[in-house]
Amino acid sequence: MTPIHVIGGGLAGSEAAWQIAQAGLEVVLHEMRPVRKTEAHQTDGLAELVCSNSFRSDDSEQNAVGLIHHELRQLDSLIMSCADAHQVPAGSALAVDRDGFSNAVTQSLEEHPGITIERGEIDTLPPEDWSNVIIATGPLTSPALSKAILEKSGEDALAFFDAIAPIVHFDSVDLSKAWFQSRYDKVGPGGTGKDYLNCPLDKEQYDAFIDALIAGDTADFKEWEADTPYFDGCLPIEIMAARGRETLRHGPMKPMGLTNAHNPTVKPYAVVQLRQDNALGTLYNIVGFQTKLKYGAQAEILKMIPGLENARFARLGGLHRNTFLNSPKVLDGTLRLKADPRLRFAGQITGCEGYVESCSVGCMAGLFAVAEARGREILPPPVTTAMGALLGHITGGHIVRQDGAGKPGSFQPMNVNFGLFPPVEAPRTDDAGKRLKGKDKTRAKKLALTCRAKADFDAWRSELAFRPAAAE
Repeated sequence: MTPIHVIGGGLAGSEAAWQIAQAGLEVVLHEMRPVRKTEAHQTDGLAELVCSNSFRSDDSEQNAVGLIHHELRQLDSLIMSCADAHQVPAGSALAVDRDGFSNAVTQSLEEHPGITIERGEIDTLPPEDWSNVIIATGPLTSPALSKAILEKSGEDALAFFDAIAPIVHFDSVDLSKAWFQSRYDKVGPGGTGKDYLNCPLDKEQYDAFIDALIAGDTADFKEWEADTPYFDGCLPIEIMAARGRETLRHGPMKPMGLTNAHNPTVKPYAVVQLRQDNALGTLYNIVGFQTKLKYGAQAEILKMIPGLENARFARLGGLHRNTFLNSPKVLDGTLRLKADPRLRFAGQITGCEGYVESCSVGCMAGLFAVAEARGREILPPPVTTAMGALLGHITGGHIVRQDGAGKPGSFQPMNVNFGLFPPVEAPRTDDAGKRLKGKDKTRAKKLALTCRAKADFDAWRSELAFRPAAAE
């Protein structure tokens, strides 16, 4: 049997290659770094995290992201096992040491006997004798390959800007002003309930910060970037500030669930949170502070935050262009390119957003490729599961959104969320027969969704495991 080729060594490509190799098939993983660099990556490691170090919520009962964590673990995901092994405290979230995580993924793939890693750019469509290919080149797909894909698909790709948050040296934070606390003191995986550094602002400080953001000098766009939209889930802070003075107070600077340990009787007007970025605890990233401010303006404005007046930055924020396919039009239900079914796509290039979402699509693509190679019927996960719901969005669950002018909306990247799941019947009363209201009603509905998802996922996984393979 000829090997399956996976192009791209990010989270999706790494997970796809792992699933294929673990199924006993040969796989060639192609990664262009270090032969060709990207605007965002800083190392040559596989599965390098470039935006945040957080895999977000690990709560599989009340959060759709946590549910995807659960599903990936059920499939013995390499990405999740390495994340679990290299976690750092992050409240209710699962965050990882960037270098330790990437090194572990790289080592696992390099040492697997069924995987061959080839370093070098694939700058055109794969040759015809590559009969089973997964393209997982991500949002930073090289221009040459991107052009070839678009010419083959006959559809325009869409693009958006994705901004990178700054990272601060911990020993430069003023702990007489900042304090450790997770929101609502919530304890997460490997955490203590005091996993974030919090910097408080009063109203005067907040207003001055917003004024500086709005007036800040931002990076110029190249001509070809001028009309590229932002992804709403990763807006630069200066764009959020320009949309309304209170926007940041209801987003990454919300003060809810936090009490200033240095002045407990005075509630902060706004709070900036920093999350541990490496296992040593020497680096912290500023949560939700993606920015396209120029470096000089960026450092000056960020030092207006109480506790960061003398901050030293290990990395300032940046901006790169992300590209993704109009997947519902160009891909089939198993992620194959309709114009050339030997090509299957995975990860953020398909229009999913987020680390675990990208990993899950890579996982599905790998499993689908294995089934196809063995002559099996391809069984996508049920739409009631997190992975199935995300797949449904990518391959056809939208195109009815309307923009402000009343025109049909276009396909946009999406994080997994319960809005993608089919409705479920949830309990309307508690154990004592009292009618559920408000947060209790919401929690009951989410629990019903996740319980159904876990049961349906287990049934699907069992069917995958016991389906006989065709002769190889």
